[in-house]
Amino acid sequence: MYNENVISSCEFCTNCWSNFRRLSSAERDLVNNNRYEAGFKAGEIIIKQGSPASNAIFLLSGLSKVYMEGYSGRNIILDIAGTGTLLAGPGVHVNSRYSYSVAAITQIKACFISFDVLQKVINENPQFASGFIEDLSEKSFKMHQKVISLTQKKMHGRLAEALLNFSDNIFHSEKFEMLLSRQELGELTNMAKESVVRILGELEDEKIIQATPRSVNILDRDKLRIISEKG
Repeated sequence: MYNENVISSCEFCTNCWSNFRRLSSAERDLVNNNRYEAGFKAGEIIIKQGSPASNAIFLLSGLSKVYMEGYSGRNIILDIAGTGTLLAGPGVHVNSRYSYSVAAITQIKACFISFDVLQKVINENPQFASGFIEDLSEKSFKMHQKVISLTQKKMHGRLAEALLNFSDNIFHSEKFEMLLSRQELGELTNMAKESVVRILGELEDEKIIQATPRSVNILDRDKLRIISEKG
């Protein structure tokens, strides 16, 4: 991990959290003077669940997995977070601790900003505060949808939904690199690794996808979407 600032100013950052564009020049300078950048290799922990939450973290590049560490060493992946994402869970406002863990899937560049500074800007800039609430609300809505998926969809539907999410929202392509292991796909869809392997094989046999350990190619999007919705 490195912690040398490469970006000279928030003003010139093209991958920053979109809400920062609502800051005044003085507020942007305040944020810029109280931040530091850090780089992470694939597999490195960015946030540890339960650790003190002193900084908000913004992803400037790369992909990460946001997950909760459950009982008996079992994890559940809540989301795949990419460029421009704010990482700050509800625990920040509850017990001043991170409520989830975050690990780099690819090489990551992140920007750390003190919550004290962020809170000051929120208190003084209504537009920025509104954007902050919008971001938290969107994440909350997404989590509610995930709960419905994990509890009411069958395994085939959950896996199909995950593959479509990779295609539509992360890689924007029918063919994409599978950055998660089969174990991690299971943690994302709340099923055992063996079930993930079996269902991927069934989808291949039906000519809906073509999969290798490192990639997935969606061959029949319509059928995959039906499985996601009905499965």
